Formats: sequence, structure tokens, C-alpha cells
Amino acid sequence: MKHLFRQGSDPSAPTLLLLHGTGGTEQDLLPLAGEIDASASVLSVRGNVSENGMPRFFRRLAEGVFDEADLLARTQELHEFVDAAANDYGFDRNNVVAIGYSNGANIAGSLLFHIAGSLRGAILHHPMVPRRGVALPDLSGTPIFIGAGRNDPICTPQETEELTALLEEAGAAVAVHWEYAGHRLTGTEAKAAGEWYRSAFA
Repeated sequence: MKHLFRQGSDPSAPTLLLLHGTGGTEQDLLPLAGEIDASASVLSVRGNVSENGMPRFFRRLAEGVFDEADLLARTQELHEFVDAAANDYGFDRNNVVAIGYSNGANIAGSLLFHIAGSLRGAILHHPMVPRRGVALPDLSGTPIFIGAGRNDPICTPQETEELTALLEEAGAAVAVHWEYAGHRLTGTEAKAAGEWYRSAFA
């Protein structure tokens, strides 16, 4: 997968797995990673799916309607890519925290839903429920931050509350930060994510 890796100055810090939104690239979330943890190593990945020329991490059938077969295949593809990258770049595969926005948050959520131990934690900006009617792995103690919009037309408050409940039922420690800026990732949301991260991974 097209990506970039930047070695951090703190070898004990989590490696931050950056996952962009629809139409983004591996450059998009680098400033956010710097705000979350400037000392951490960064693995930033570009999605392998193209939707009208816009990179994504998996296909969708319509707005908010995921191609579940493709979602499962792409989730496995990303998991295997991170496994290989840990070997190539020498970071601890058991100490990876995903930071995703929109489509990137959804593929990160899918890792949590489908592959036990794939992430130590996650910062999910405006995620949706990746799949319904499936048993989640044991997420006991897994710290997860969700940034959500009270008036987000794509990820409604009800969607956020459903996702939170599913993760908590699997044992995750979920913190939800609400904004009133729709689907946009704001500076105050990024700041809240950074404060949460420093308390969760200190």
C-alpha cells in the first residue's frame, strides 16, 4: 500500500497509524499526528480503492452503505500491511494506535470489530458503525476516542451512540467528544483528541 513512515524520537511511544478520509492522501493527517504526539513514529497509509479518482480504504454502494465483502477484504489487507510494515521498519506491532478520519475512521473501526489485537487503541474522527450483527473481539481496556458532530449529516448522533455502545459492550474504554461543526474535523476536536491521548497513553 502507498504509504510513508517517519521514525519518532520516543521508541516507547505508540506508532500512529494514520488513515485519511475519502479523497485524501497519506499527507493529510500528518499535522494532526504532530498535535497528538510529536515524538511518536508515524505510519500513514493511502487507501487502495479509487472512487471517481478519490482514494478510499474500501468500496461503498452509496453514501453510508458499505460494500461489506470489500470492507472485510480491505480490513484484512490493511492488517497484513501493518504487520509487514512493523517488520520492515522495526516498530512494535502491539503498540499501534490508529488515527482515522471519516472513511479512515471506518476502516480503523473495522480493524477493532474484526481482528483481535490489531490495535492498542484508536482515535476515530466521525466514524460510522462498520458492520452490524457481528460478535466483536474482546476489547477489554482498549482506549478509544470518538470525535463526533451533533449535526453531522453523515455520521448522525444516533450512529455515534450505537457505535459507542457496541464498543463498550466488547469492553473498550470509550470517550466521546461532541462538536457542532457537522462532519468537519475542527481544531478543538483535534485538541481534545490530543488531551485524551496524553491521558490514555501517558
